[in-house]
This record gives sequence, structure tokens and C-alpha cells, in this order.
Amino acid sequence: MEFGVIKLSSPLSSSALNLQDYSSPVGRNHFQKSLHPQLLSSPLPKPFLQLNDRPHSFPYQQNSDHLSPRTYRRSISAEAGKQSWDLGRFLKTIFFFNEPPTPAKFFEFVSEKLSSPSPSKPEKKMETSGIVLVAGATGGVGRRVVDVLRKKGLPVRVLVRNEEKARKMLGPDVDLIVGDITKESTLVPEYFKGVRRVINAVSVIVGPKEGDTPDRQKYSQGIKFFEPEIKGDSPEKVEYIGIRNLINAVKGSVGLQDGKLLFGFEDNNYRELAWGALDDVVMGGVSESTFQIDPNGGENGGPTGIFKGVVSTANNGGFTSIRTKNLSTAEDLSAYDGLELRLKGDGRRYKLIVRTSRDWDTVGYTAGFDTVGDQWQTVRVPFSSLKPIFRARTVSDAPPFDPSNIVSLQLMFSKFEYDGKLNPTFVEGAFKLPLSSIRAYLKEPLTPRFIHVGSAGVTRPDRPGLDLSKQPPAVRLNKELDFILTFKLKGEDLIRESGIPYTIVRPCALTEEPAGADLIFDQGDNITGKISREEVAQICVAALESPYASGKTFEVKSVVPFSEPFTVDPQNPPPEKDYNVYFKTLKDGITGKEILEQDPVPV
Repeated sequence: MEFGVIKLSSPLSSSALNLQDYSSPVGRNHFQKSLHPQLLSSPLPKPFLQLNDRPHSFPYQQNSDHLSPRTYRRSISAEAGKQSWDLGRFLKTIFFFNEPPTPAKFFEFVSEKLSSPSPSKPEKKMETSGIVLVAGATGGVGRRVVDVLRKKGLPVRVLVRNEEKARKMLGPDVDLIVGDITKESTLVPEYFKGVRRVINAVSVIVGPKEGDTPDRQKYSQGIKFFEPEIKGDSPEKVEYIGIRNLINAVKGSVGLQDGKLLFGFEDNNYRELAWGALDDVVMGGVSESTFQIDPNGGENGGPTGIFKGVVSTANNGGFTSIRTKNLSTAEDLSAYDGLELRLKGDGRRYKLIVRTSRDWDTVGYTAGFDTVGDQWQTVRVPFSSLKPIFRARTVSDAPPFDPSNIVSLQLMFSKFEYDGKLNPTFVEGAFKLPLSSIRAYLKEPLTPRFIHVGSAGVTRPDRPGLDLSKQPPAVRLNKELDFILTFKLKGEDLIRESGIPYTIVRPCALTEEPAGADLIFDQGDNITGKISREEVAQICVAALESPYASGKTFEVKSVVPFSEPFTVDPQNPPPEKDYNVYFKTLKDGITGKEILEQDPVPV
């Protein structure tokens, strides 16, 4: 069987009422003469499928890969189709969606459809937010990250524990939230609205046992120059529990690499939506559709949903559709770039309609998509391609599409497009569109959504055959420092397993020297040396925009040895680096854990 990916080439579609895509109702002709022959010969099964809008594990027969007949029967309930305009089906359609249109709106719709459409005006472009959250923004690397982001004009929000300190350091007008990643209850979901990317510079505090100066001069020199101890929260709380809490707090706003399932089958789980038929019967037509679950109709013999029906232009009809009930809680898909449908095409053009209002008779953000006959394919509908359509017309002054408040979805096969256009692939008769899933997606090439500043050396304490005497102090003193590197590695693993597109930067010993020295990027956790905090901040910000950095873990140091200070002539600064030159050399899947024993020493 062939497979393909179809991306939307042009936004051709509409909805004519939020009920339907309809021309105008006229007086009834003799019904049997007006029907397409396939409608007479192919009466449809039950035209409604009422499901709960919640994810759950889909029950399977024991020792079977398919759905049990019992489960399949329980999923569908309705009356069989009839061969004339059906008042009962009309009322059932209206009341299935809970909010029927008022008579005034109904007759307003009829009147407008009989009049000529007005010319459309230029449409407003969709606007999106893109805040970068900096966690640990008052630390040595974090405050420099904030500076770099501001210089680039990027919107910044900082997560800090001490508001007074942060405002004094970063300015009184900084977009600031107060929270502690070691305390999950302080990471309020509202804090992260609009956040699309995260740079995490939080780290456990290591300081001199004998104390430090008010401006932490000893700390700034690095633990190579003092006897260290953990200050404050333990490495486990900061580097492991804290990372887990931060991931959970931002996951919904930054998005997942594999997208978010809205409907369909995934492994042994099934995400349900409450679909109902919404056909031209509401305007006097006789077309009829249904949505069913076929336990064996999927591309690999598994279950799939099926949108099918018979479409007729009798009584000036010509469309069928299925629409979900309003979701009990609106879906926030603002982290994503569009909706992806996995379906088996039939060579026809369909429409996807997305609504952001709970009102019945309202604008539907609409896009058309073409399918390839008898082929499973992936269709991607970018949010940017959705047009605001109301009663088959483009609404020029509609608000921009808001992906953070998706209330319902609709699939339609129609004779009509919008603004007087017709569907060039429309034919009367039976149709069938297997649909296995709908999910939100991140566009490619993927760029990192979570940049984490870790540490070189995290895999070395448990590495067999390593001469610890030649390693940095943190490696030698891992146990004495409450397993600081061990928990840093466990925190890294949480990031790599989170599903969020990430980059993990492992700097060698941090210094207060300026950026600008030549760099060495490496993988496998083997190098030692030093690097400036300013340089690390610039690397983190550059990684946000680089697909070459996504999914990579790497160490970095300057070429300047410890024994030599690095300075910059302000009158002749070094050229700005293109960090993509370094990112392009990195490979997936290299962390340094590859050479550890199968059973490392447990903590």
C-alpha cells in the first residue's frame, strides 16, 4: 500500500452557516425523482456516533488485535436514514448539538443566501505569541541569557524565587513570575501562558565552605579554587525533582515533538470526540452522513473512524458533514502550527472547519484539502491557512484565529466552497473517508523548545576505568556533593524523555571572562576546560533558532587553557560567531552514557 504526505496548497473551503454549507432551500419537488440513484440503492446505517470527549484505553478482545463487536455496537446509536426530507432527522441534528439556532437566525440565513454575496475584503493575518521563559534568570548564565534575548528584541519572561533581587538586577519592568521549581505548587499554569520556548539555567548552588564575599567572587572563580559544599536545596530537589516539575509546568505551552492527539487511535489508546452528523437536512436537503468506528478498517488492519454518506443536490442541497459537540474544556493548541489528519483518501476535496466560539451560529475557521484516491496519507492544515468563513462568505473583519481556544471541529464534503466558488471534485453519490487520527503538529524543521544548561562530567562518576584524579573537582567530589552530577544526569534524562524538542548544553568550568574565544564542541562527555558564562548564554539563544541543535546533547569549552586569561580589546572585538557551524557537527543520541556499565551504581 502506498503512503503519502499532503500539505495544504491553497485554503479552499468554507462553511455556509455553522450549521452547513448550503445554497438556498426551495419548495419540495417530487423526492424520488430528484435523488441520485446511489442514494436509493444505498441506505445508510445509523447516522450518529455519540462519544465522550476524553482519552481512554480502548477495550480489545483478549488475544485479538481488533475491537470487540460488543464495544463496536455500543459506540453507535441512531435511526437508519430515510428517503425523503426528514423532519425527525432535522430536529435530531439540531438538538444533538444542544444549541439550535433561533427562528430569526434561520430566516436571516435564508434571506442572505438568496441575495448576491458581497465582495470580500483583505483578511487579517493570524498573530501568535512567542515568549521565551528564562528559569534561573538571576544566576550567572541566566541573567546574561536575558540580556542577549533583549538585545535581539525577543519577548522575555523570567522565573525567579526572589522578586526584589530580580527587579534590582534585571530592571523594574521585567516580565516576571515568582516560583520555585522544587515546589510544584508554585508553578501556576497561568504563569506559562504565551510561553513557547524555555531556557533553563537553574542549578544547585555550590559555594565555598569558608564562605564568600557579598558579590560571590570565590564562586565566580569556580570550584577549582575553593573547597565546595552544597548551599540550600539538595541536588536531588533541584536537578531532578525541579526539572521534572518544570517540564510538567511548560509541556502544554511549548508543545511536543510528536504533536498532541485530539482524536483517534494511538497504540492501545483511543481519544474520543462526540461526533454528530450535520447534513443539508437542516436546510431542506436530503444528503445524509454518519460517523462510525470500523474495528478492522485501519491502514494496518486496526480500528479507524469512518466518515461516510450519500450526498445529493436534491432540494438545492449538496453537502454532508460531521461536527463535534463543543468540548467541555477548550483545547489550547497555541504551541502548535496546525492540525494533521491521517486518512485514506478518495480523490475528493474536503473541508476542515475549526471553531473558537461556543455559539452555534458563528464564524468557522476553514481550509480545504485534496485527497489521493485509495491511499492512506497525512494531510497537514496549517493554522495560518484557516480562513474565517460565515455562511459561505469570507469574513474580512473577523478576529484572528485563536489556537488557544479551540471548541469544536467539523469535517465536510460539499458542492460549495466559499464566496461563490464550487468544489471541482464534487460528484453526487456515495463517499467514504476513513479517518484514523487528528492531531496538532509542530512544523518542520523542528527547533528546540527547551534549552537546558547542564554540566560536563555528568556521566563520569560511574564510568568504568576512569582516573578520577585527572578529572574536575565536581567529578571527584560527586558523592561528597550529594551526588550532584548523578542527579544532573537524571534531570537530563527527564528532558530527553519528555517529548519536548530540546537542546542540552554541557559547559565545562564557567568563568567570568568575555565571550569571543574560539570554541570546541564535543559529544560523549570527555573534554575538560573552561568557557565564559557570556558565551554559554549566546549559545543557548542561538540554539533556539537552529534545527541543527534540536535533539542534541553536547559539551563545549574554549580553546584557551585554564592557565591563560582571555581578554577582549573593546576597540577590536572578535567577530560574531555563526553557532550553526558548530551545531551542524553534532549527532543525535550521543550523551556519554553509551560507555557506562549496564547497571551503574545506584543512588
